[in-house]
Amino acid sequence: MDPAELSPEEAWKKAKEVCFDLLAARPRSKDELRQALRRKGFDDELGERMLSKLDSSGLVDDAAFAEQWVRSRHAYQGLARNALVAELKRKGVDGEVAAQAAGEIDRESEEQRARELVRKRLRSMTTVDEQTALRRLLGTLARKGYPQGLAYSVIRDELKNAGAESTLLDDAVTD
Repeated sequence: MDPAELSPEEAWKKAKEVCFDLLAARPRSKDELRQALRRKGFDDELGERMLSKLDSSGLVDDAAFAEQWVRSRHAYQGLARNALVAELKRKGVDGEVAAQAAGEIDRESEEQRARELVRKRLRSMTTVDEQTALRRLLGTLARKGYPQGLAYSVIRDELKNAGAESTLLDDAVTD
């Protein structure tokens, strides 16, 4: 199907179908829908009219999308605020909207989620030395977007709770 060969009414109907199919699977940002319509060959004018119509009807709302994305990715993937903002920007959400949505995660919630990730990862590290565990844990939290200071603090506490001799971490923090 080439949208250029369709009548304007048929092209509108097909574009609407594409958007509804995508929205049925999961919420989308305006930019995700815009890109999908471009990939399918719809012209930008029709795409913008469609996005405007979806926006005015409340079917597409980047702020609501960002809030839902932040809650879900923080809870299920353990991502920190920085990583969430970066993901939302890649999905075409405005930086301010992304930062506001990620701002809903407070420091305590972020720290608690980091602790859960460290505890889970520690369970699989019973046979590695402390330096290897430290390196792996720091890498895990860094990939999830946690700030270095928070990562060191959480890992030090969790290693102590697990009975490790965390002198390596104390040395790393004081250097």
